[in-house]
Amino acid sequence: MSNASTTDNILMIRPANFGLNTETAENNTFQSVDDNIDINTIKNEALKEFDAVVKELKYHDINVLVVEDTKNPVKTDAIFPNNWISTHEGKIIVSYPMWSENRRLELREDIVELLQEKYGFDKRYGFEYLVKDSQFLEGTGSMILDRSNKMIFASLSPRTHIKALEKFAVILGYQKMIFHSWHKGSLIYHTNVMMSVADKYAIVCLDSIHDELESKAVKEKLTQLNKQIIEISISQMEDFCANVIQLQSRIGEKYLVMSDRAYNSFTALQIDNILSFNKIIKMPVPIIEKYGGGGIRCMICEIFL
Repeated sequence: MSNASTTDNILMIRPANFGLNTETAENNTFQSVDDNIDINTIKNEALKEFDAVVKELKYHDINVLVVEDTKNPVKTDAIFPNNWISTHEGKIIVSYPMWSENRRLELREDIVELLQEKYGFDKRYGFEYLVKDSQFLEGTGSMILDRSNKMIFASLSPRTHIKALEKFAVILGYQKMIFHSWHKGSLIYHTNVMMSVADKYAIVCLDSIHDELESKAVKEKLTQLNKQIIEISISQMEDFCANVIQLQSRIGEKYLVMSDRAYNSFTALQIDNILSFNKIIKMPVPIIEKYGGGGIRCMICEIFL
């Protein structure tokens, strides 16, 4: 079951070779390049975290389609499928042009075919050809989609190109709100680490948007869309408080899914505010957050039927 904004069906990729991707670390300031830990330890701990997340989501009656990553070629970031694929009402699948050359290996046609066979998706838009023009767009990492209002919030970066964004907006019938957000002197690599939009509220780090006019415009647009704004600080953003996702159970019970790190970083008042809209599911994913530079939200590709 899914409505315009939330779904109870998701795709997750069980990683075969999770680890530090030195290529993506070039512009992902949320990644740790600490190499004092054994590669196999990172891989095995990430698997444990992944399996625990799947178990917890299923316990809350959320349908999780788990696909095993292929061992070859090695894909350290395969656990983050939301960057290369998204699904949309109208039986639409979209695949994306990835900035990192080694991440383009994650795009698997067998997974596209599985979704087509299992759920009946029959329209496919592939933007991979934009790589040749260096016009990158990394799915729901680059774009925060307010699906019910057909609105995109996107922070431009080396991984989120305005022209690719415009092509998506035209084809899928979305309007867009463009801005620039910053972390440690660099443009934030993915919008979904500084912003999350749920059905009735939004979590956003406005402090990361240094241009006052842009910050004001984002705030005004969210208000126009009747979203209550929960502002987070830079340090809370660093703890992945915006890298969260609203899902629902098969009977329509809504949850905000987040990591333990994010939960522990929210203030008591913010938690109460979130709980006034939906319940919370929280899980520990410290290894995935540390070495992947992404959290719970990045691990989930929503399936909208």
